[in-house]
Formats: sequence, C-alpha cells, structure tokens
Amino acid sequence: MAASTGPILAIGAITMGRDVLIDRHDVDWRVPVATAISAVLFAGAEKAVGKVAAYVAYLALATVTLVRLDPKKPAPAEALVKFLEGK
Repeated sequence: MAASTGPILAIGAITMGRDVLIDRHDVDWRVPVATAISAVLFAGAEKAVGKVAAYVAYLALATVTLVRLDPKKPAPAEALVKFLEGK
C-alpha cells in the first residue's frame, strides 16, 4: 500500500461520516467512488514523484477536515463540534 493511500481513504471516510452520521443524509455514492479513484491516482503519482504525493495527500486531509469546501455545509471538524455540543 502506498503512503498516500491512508490519508486519501481517511478523507473519504470523514466526508461520508459527516454526511451520513452527523448531517443524517443518505449515502452519496459518488464519495466512495471518487475516493477509490483518488487513491489509485495518488498511488500512481507516488511512483512518479515520490513522497511529494504523500505530502499532498496529508495536506488534502487537513484541508478537507478543517476548511469549508461547500459554503452550505460545515467543515467536518465544525460539524463534529456542533454535534457534540448538541446543536
């Protein structure tokens, strides 16, 4: 398994976890498909450029966790804090 695979799979799990468990939406099947495709592409990129691909994967993990990518949905960290506060 490539070093970038773990962070990419974590991105998919965090995104699905927020949508399904916290926001109570149905499963958006585009997320696991996109996660699988991204993991394969990052593993290939890791063979081409080395550890840079793993660093970009970890940067993407931090970005997806902490930053709102859709203005209508909170970031996963923000959603988790609101969920734990009972709001």
